[in-house]
Amino acid sequence: MRDALSTALVESAQRDERVVVLTGDHGYALFDEFRSTHPDRFINAGIAEQNMVGMAAGMARAGLRPIVYGLSAFIPIRVLEQVKLDIAHDGLPVVLLGDGSGFVYSHLGVSHQSLEDIACARSIPGLRVLSPSDRFEMTAAMRLATGADGPTYLRIGKADLGDVHPGPIEFDSGELLAVRSGPDPDITFIATGSMVTAAMEVADHHFPGAGVWSAPSIKPLDEASIERIAASTGALVVMEEHSTIGGLGSAIAEILSVHSHPPLLRIGSADRFSDSCGSYQHLRREHGLDVDSVLTRIEAFLARPVGID
Repeated sequence: MRDALSTALVESAQRDERVVVLTGDHGYALFDEFRSTHPDRFINAGIAEQNMVGMAAGMARAGLRPIVYGLSAFIPIRVLEQVKLDIAHDGLPVVLLGDGSGFVYSHLGVSHQSLEDIACARSIPGLRVLSPSDRFEMTAAMRLATGADGPTYLRIGKADLGDVHPGPIEFDSGELLAVRSGPDPDITFIATGSMVTAAMEVADHHFPGAGVWSAPSIKPLDEASIERIAASTGALVVMEEHSTIGGLGSAIAEILSVHSHPPLLRIGSADRFSDSCGSYQHLRREHGLDVDSVLTRIEAFLARPVGID
């Protein structure tokens, strides 16, 4: 997925001479090709993310199309005030790339783990939130973000989990993508980012008739599609590598709260910090996001469907 991002950055600059990339002293190998082809449009702003966002806002006001890169624990979390006031308030066309979301930087502890970025970003008026699950969604998401008239936060999770789609795709703002069809009306999965592959694995091995949908666009969300999917299933499971507070599960629960809906299980990190450091897989297990833990929760949920979990 990072290779797709690197290619998309170069293609964006080739399509539009106004594109400029800023980084907060991260992602050197990621930008090798961009620096080689467009050295005059690459800025390392240093470990000064708040200043970097202010720079991007000024560049956007001057007619440029800035793409701002950092770890998602810093972009958007550390710079939330600047994103809100400098960029989103005036609807400036800035793309914010938050890499390493969820537990990607597992060994570096809570300071570098990002389980609240969706909640923070989607609460800012006018800020689009995208969360691609594989290289094909990444390419499409970058085209959508760089072509938008307003600001976008693009969340980048674990990059080496494999492909979800068989080939290139396109999607519109709010659109959900069917990645696995099935005739089973009893259970349906909606997942985003890194958890799409987990949802497919759970469905493949334990619920072979279940459908799986990917949500590369978290804000906006196509409410009609959510309602249609919910109306056609006996239970809905939402999976994300993010807190259960304010993320995709919350967004879907908000949509369904004004309609009759099936029992909804939201799978994400609980309202807590990590207790330990370790590998990416270790942190997924600790927070109950590994396949075995997910399956245990789903089985318990299906045995006693009592509403929104």
